[in-house]
Amino acid sequence: MVEYLTLSEASDLIGKSKETLRRWDREGKFTAVREPMSNYRLYRRDEVETLFANFFTQNVDEDQTKNIAEPENEYSVLELFAGAGGLAVGMEQAGLKCAALNEIDKWACETLRKNRPNWKVLEGDIKDFDFSEYHNKIDVVTGGFPCQAFSYAGKKLGLADARGTLFYEFARVVNEVNPPICIGENVRGLLSHENGKTLEGMISILDEIGYNVVPFQVLKAINYKVPQKRERLILVGIRKDIYVDFEYPKPYKKIYNLSDALKKGELFDCDVPKSVGAKYPKSKVEVLDLVPPKGYWRDLPLDVQKEFMGGSFYLGGGKTGMARRIGWDEPCLTLTCSPAQKQTERCHPDETRPFTVREYARIQTFPDDWQFAGSASQQYKQIGNAVPVNLGREVGYSIVKFLNQYYRFLNPK
Repeated sequence: MVEYLTLSEASDLIGKSKETLRRWDREGKFTAVREPMSNYRLYRRDEVETLFANFFTQNVDEDQTKNIAEPENEYSVLELFAGAGGLAVGMEQAGLKCAALNEIDKWACETLRKNRPNWKVLEGDIKDFDFSEYHNKIDVVTGGFPCQAFSYAGKKLGLADARGTLFYEFARVVNEVNPPICIGENVRGLLSHENGKTLEGMISILDEIGYNVVPFQVLKAINYKVPQKRERLILVGIRKDIYVDFEYPKPYKKIYNLSDALKKGELFDCDVPKSVGAKYPKSKVEVLDLVPPKGYWRDLPLDVQKEFMGGSFYLGGGKTGMARRIGWDEPCLTLTCSPAQKQTERCHPDETRPFTVREYARIQTFPDDWQFAGSASQQYKQIGNAVPVNLGREVGYSIVKFLNQYYRFLNPK
């Protein structure tokens, strides 16, 4: 059976942009076929792997370690909007020390305390905390602030115009603490939020409080040892008195898949532990039983498609998350906070069920000993909202490299 890749999957696999693949298609250099009903570009996996065989095999061992950096001093992190600790664990694995974390969700705070009793967890609304005790004592402030629209009082957005938003609180804390570097992370959608004005405003605010913003990047988690197609926008601010470049982590060539996540292998030294998990209602099981691994609603019989999709059947767009069963040999689609939503199904390859809590955690690269507090739905929410641990670690290595260089200049031998 011929296996096909979507434009996005082919792009991820070979590390070329979708626009490059479209151009190659137009120029006849790398021809796609068209899916009959949607006219979407599809690529034969065997052709992709044959054409790019050298790309996949060269320097794999060297490639797998190229971002690693050892801290030359003890570096401290203050994390805001910490959630269940995905970014914090990644930073810890990179050698950074957690000074304190702030989080409003009580279950996420319980998760943090349960796993790291020595971490200082500041539970509650960030607006209620004063962080000036950390002034000039922290090396990096991090935070996954939610994306909220600003009030545009003038042409150049200032800190006062962002008051009432959580980015204001992030910037306020950075201003109070005065670290050499700050790292904000968000969803890719921030790029287009309010037609890009929100991101422009954030950059303007960081400039106002004394930070130059490094050209932002959207990092694809699959390029950083995460078996999941998740994207995070990274916003890096460097204090204006510092003349050291920050370099984003370089993407790895090797892409890990669902089998790497759930079975013993390079990522984990045992199969995924058993755990609780959500279930599909009987009506959905009957539909998803008909979907093959890596298939989705278009693989259903036409009459079942129409009944399952309802009015959506006649609308445009691929809707590839609906009735979607993940394959063992592909990365998982982005996990959501609820594992059984109709628009974003992530069905197990062999069994007709959502992924369990521990399977969710594996796909987000949490260690197996990292336990989550609260009900199953609370645990799914915490994991679904998290930064993948391995992505956090790779960003952590970049921070370590930056701080090593900064302190070398500050204290030359």
